[in-house]
Formats: sequence, structure tokens, C-alpha cells
Amino acid sequence: MSYFDHLSLDKKMASILDGEPFVLKKQQRLDFYLCSSIMSQQLSVKVAAVIKQRFLSLYEGNLPHPQQILETPFETLRGIGLSNAKVNYVQNVARFALEEGMDYKKLNKLSNEEVIAYLTQIKGVGRWTVEMLLMFAMAREDVFAIDDLGIQMAMKRLYRLDDADRKLFREKMLKISKKWAPYRTYACVHLWRWKDNGPAV
Repeated sequence: MSYFDHLSLDKKMASILDGEPFVLKKQQRLDFYLCSSIMSQQLSVKVAAVIKQRFLSLYEGNLPHPQQILETPFETLRGIGLSNAKVNYVQNVARFALEEGMDYKKLNKLSNEEVIAYLTQIKGVGRWTVEMLLMFAMAREDVFAIDDLGIQMAMKRLYRLDDADRKLFREKMLKISKKWAPYRTYACVHLWRWKDNGPAV
């Protein structure tokens, strides 16, 4: 059974399943994905793309090795439009990749929760950021980004949920999402598509 067919068993979800089926893609350079994700946070898709391009231009258009990032002067990274905090966080990711390891083979042996626990050790990397990495860099099919504002807004509207009691709201979201397993990542993608506010990563 395809993910489309499985999600269609939920009538409300079926009503928003349009367009081409989404294909998850794996990215081997997880450290670069995390750096890129940090750089794009709280920015529009357009601005994030400009900053990512400026970042790559520092390395002649190539994906930089973590050591190269650490050797890049702080002010140079500030100069492409990153805040002091974001420069520190990007350097934290590079340092962690060098010291602890972040290659795809290593992380792919871990469960979703283990990957989250491992990478949120890095200052500046939160659970949401790792969930996006699991979805869009590791192609994990069953990730539910419950704390994502877009997902919350979409589910509130689609399922007519009341969010006055936050604890009860989360419980209802989790209960609904269980019906989508093992394809919760795709459900999130279609909720974002429907609301037109997907993550800028």
C-alpha cells in the first residue's frame, strides 16, 4: 500500500492529498544540512536561499568540510548576513561533526529518538531542527513534528481542534497522528502544502 492510499484512510487527510506524491531524498552531508537549517531559521525562503548561496560562495560553491568552517573567520561568516548567535551555532555543528561524528552511516543506525538525543547535545540545535533533518536529509518516513507551528495551525483547521488547553490539544494531535503511522512524515508534508507554509530547508 502506498503512503497516499494509507493516509487516504483518514477522510479529512484524504481531502488535502493533492498534487504529486512527495519523494523523500537522502543527503549524505548531514553536518551541512544542519548548518544550512540553522542559517535559514526565522528567515523567508527567499532570504534563506541568498544567505546559503553566499555561504557556499565562501568555499567556491562547494560544500565545506567542518574544518573549513571552523577555519573561516567569525567576521567573514557575520559578513554574509548571519547573526552572532547563528555563527556560533554553525561553528558548534562543525566542531561536533569533527569531534563526535555525524556521518550518514553512523546516524542511520540510530532510531529517530536516538538521533534527536544525539544531535540536540549541540548548542543551537533543537528538537524541531533535528526532526527536519530526519525528514528531509535522512528520508525517515515516520516523523511527526508536533511542535511545528504550521502543523499545529493546519491540524487545528482541518480537524477543528481547540488549542485553548495546550496539553489536551497536543494529546488530540498525537492521537490523530497515530492513524498516519508509519507515514507521518508525508502527512506533515501534505499539511504544510495545504497551509502553504512548509519549513525553509
